Amino acid sequence: MKFRLMQKKHISMLILEICMILLSLLIIVPLLIMIFGSLKTPARAARFSLEFPVEMLFSNYTYVIKKANIFRAAMNSIIVTFCAVSVCVFCSALVSFLAARKRSSFTRFLNTYFLAGLIAPVQIITTFGLLHVLRLNGTYLGVILVFSAIQMSWGVFMFTGFIETVPKELDEAAFIDGYPPLRVFFSIILPLLKPITVTTVVMLAIFIWNDFQIPLYFFNTAKSWTLPLTVYNFFGRYFNYWNYVFANLVLVALPVTVLYLFGQKYVIDGMTAGAVKG
Repeated sequence: MKFRLMQKKHISMLILEICMILLSLLIIVPLLIMIFGSLKTPARAARFSLEFPVEMLFSNYTYVIKKANIFRAAMNSIIVTFCAVSVCVFCSALVSFLAARKRSSFTRFLNTYFLAGLIAPVQIITTFGLLHVLRLNGTYLGVILVFSAIQMSWGVFMFTGFIETVPKELDEAAFIDGYPPLRVFFSIILPLLKPITVTTVVMLAIFIWNDFQIPLYFFNTAKSWTLPLTVYNFFGRYFNYWNYVFANLVLVALPVTVLYLFGQKYVIDGMTAGAVKG
């Protein structure tokens, strides 16, 4: 009987693994088509096949870098992503510390308010009008603040769950030693938040770096466009040259892919750390 149960469990796991492998092909196959196509001639790239490049045409990347102003767009993306992630992580961690440690009607409202932000859609027209009144429309600061506001709900959700697993006795011991609340946070709590901080930084960087909508609506000139918008602009001019479009897509995805690979361990730890409390 025990042998049969183990055999059924083994078969179930095997079926699950096969299904996951098949599902992963939905991502792997287009990814390989994009990478291989970026190194092919226009005619071969237009076939959208998994055929390995006959000749590695790295000149496609050189052409795209020159024509699509990749370096300028990359600098715009770095400025917006770095600043928005920094603001979002710092504010989210402070709000989460308050919400997780102080139980009151205000903090319950605060939690509900930020959780509602996870499902509330972005109101482009009213946000555009607000930035216009504040004279921030078309500026880096305006876009950074919009990104920070949009992603802060997710940051608060992540940090709150993690901080609740940190024993309150640490706070009490620090208060007895005369630490003020801010010093407790920066000296005691913040160093313990490394896994969830790295997780939040990596995930927010991916969200903001790949976002197409916000920079398109809130940057007035092409000089301020981020990397995803270069794909939009480049595809409009070179839609018959898929090798160049694929090369542009690879260049856009490469930085955040490298960031994720370096932070993968912390991302997994951070996503699972708050799953079990106590």
